[in-house]
Amino acid sequence: MVRIGCSSMFFHEYQVREIFSFLEQAGCSAIEFWVETPYFWLSGLPIQELRESIDAHPCLLPIAIHAPVLDLNPCSINPGIVEVSIGYTCNAGEIAALTNASLLTIHPGRRTAKRPPSEMDYRRLEYYLDAVHACMKDTTVPVAIENMEPKINALLCSPEQMAEVLENHPWLSFTLDTAHAETGNADDLEDYINWFFDRIANVHVSAVGAGGPHMRVHGDQLTGHAIALLADYGYEGPLILELEDLHFSRHLSGEEKVTILEEEVAFLESFFD
Repeated sequence: MVRIGCSSMFFHEYQVREIFSFLEQAGCSAIEFWVETPYFWLSGLPIQELRESIDAHPCLLPIAIHAPVLDLNPCSINPGIVEVSIGYTCNAGEIAALTNASLLTIHPGRRTAKRPPSEMDYRRLEYYLDAVHACMKDTTVPVAIENMEPKINALLCSPEQMAEVLENHPWLSFTLDTAHAETGNADDLEDYINWFFDRIANVHVSAVGAGGPHMRVHGDQLTGHAIALLADYGYEGPLILELEDLHFSRHLSGEEKVTILEEEVAFLESFFD
């Protein structure tokens, strides 16, 4: 049975226990916890507090973990940045193992210069993936790499690029980001699903609108078509809503975010009745 949840970043201004409570109130059955969720990140990664919140909300189990990405780049031309990025990914993998997470999502990095990625950038990606495989091979936590939004220096922003990486790394799973795919070619989102359904371990769900990606999905036809296709294939993994609260016209209270999340969850559930 599909599990529908939300990224912890939608409630970024709250403490860990409050975030879990809000998702349960909204009727979620999953959560993707970003290691960079501000309270957790700035408090020194209090794993015991995270585990206590997990134990208090069994309806959200198992959680998924998202590795840190915001200030990091495993494909940087700076070797120090590369090693720091690898270290934080492996640390996130340790957190995933300690919390019995269902998976760890990682990003591929990007070319440092705002130019199309070169062969050397893809070699750096291979180095990163080999390092992640080495630090995760003794855990039972699957690692899933996410497709990126097409930008001039982005890696893995087309089905063709993803196909090569998944073929070269059979241990690797796939986190499909619908909004990133929607900003590519018109057929990319459907191609990702048709080509890689057997490798999809996680789906980030949001729509693309005038404000950019990570908009609400309720009523969005393109996103709805993708969810219907996943349902037809029999997808049973997590569907994680990734909503950007800056797209709303004003600051939202926690209770208002819960109401929005309730509506989004109900929309996604309607495809799996």
